[in-house]
Amino acid sequence: MKKLLTFSFLLAVLLITSFKGFSQAYKNGDKLLNLGIGINSYYSTGLPLGASFEVGITDAISVGGQVDYASGNYGTGLGFTSLYVGARGSYHFNELLNVTNDKLDIYGGLGLGYRSFSWTDSYNGSGYSYGNGLAINLFAGGKYYFSDKVAGFVELGSTGLSNARIGIAFKF
Repeated sequence: MKKLLTFSFLLAVLLITSFKGFSQAYKNGDKLLNLGIGINSYYSTGLPLGASFEVGITDAISVGGQVDYASGNYGTGLGFTSLYVGARGSYHFNELLNVTNDKLDIYGGLGLGYRSFSWTDSYNGSGYSYGNGLAINLFAGGKYYFSDKVAGFVELGSTGLSNARIGIAFKF
């Protein structure tokens, strides 16, 4: 445990000090990649993993897509698989809210996609799909940039397959 804490501290120092200066947290033309883990999943087991990618089309708006995947096993031969694929757009509030911290990006967004859910019962040899169809996501989030290109992020609301996502973000 002590080695893990030491490594985490050294990695944080390296990320913070290895890049000179910060530009604003979000701007037109940025390409944003989020890699996250869903927390407070809609399902009682399985950890949703997801990725989203957006491109800045104005100084306040970015658009892109998102994919989330989760699977789990209830230990009695029952298991499930769930997938979300959709488009998303975000409004970045920094200028509107007069946020002066160049490391912080505050945003909210809307997504529209397809969610599928299927389960299997290996004990009885059956399974089926249900709850498949259109899904609307509404979320609020924030990113804190540790360097000019790397941030941690949190999103709350309907975020694909969970009510919240946390993870790491990259800006290109």
